[in-house]
Amino acid sequence: MTMAVPAKRGMTRKQRRLVLIGLAGIVLAVAAGLVLYAMTDRIVFFTAPSELAAKPPPPGTRLRIGGLVEEGSVVKQADGAVTFSVTDGGATVPVAYKGILPDLFREGQGVVAEGLVGANGVFAADSVLAKHDENYMPREVVDALKAQGVWEGDGPAPASK
Repeated sequence: MTMAVPAKRGMTRKQRRLVLIGLAGIVLAVAAGLVLYAMTDRIVFFTAPSELAAKPPPPGTRLRIGGLVEEGSVVKQADGAVTFSVTDGGATVPVAYKGILPDLFREGQGVVAEGLVGANGVFAADSVLAKHDENYMPREVVDALKAQGVWEGDGPAPASK
């Protein structure tokens, strides 16, 4: 008499483990994709005034611009609004800001402004940062100033703190 071998039902342990690993990889990839998609509105790119003039982004684009506050451009109004221009020597961007400016903010000093590009060409800043001592300026600002030949610092760009 011959005995028939019963057919196996289900998967082996190795197959179940591979399916579990595959499903975990898919779930992880979907989660990473959702996180990256959610962050697209929060990502802010640094742009120098020359780059902004050469290739203007669409209105409403969130950016961070940096350079030097142009001499004679700061106009303070009674309601707390301030307009000034940021330059890197090659181009100038008008900036409108309403709020309290940093104590070290003044003409001829390094500044970084974050906000939205307006349809009228005016950059609407919602935050303004001024360099906080003589040895610090954001690397992006220094690189943009060096590219325009305006950097007056000694030696290489200072390290960011």
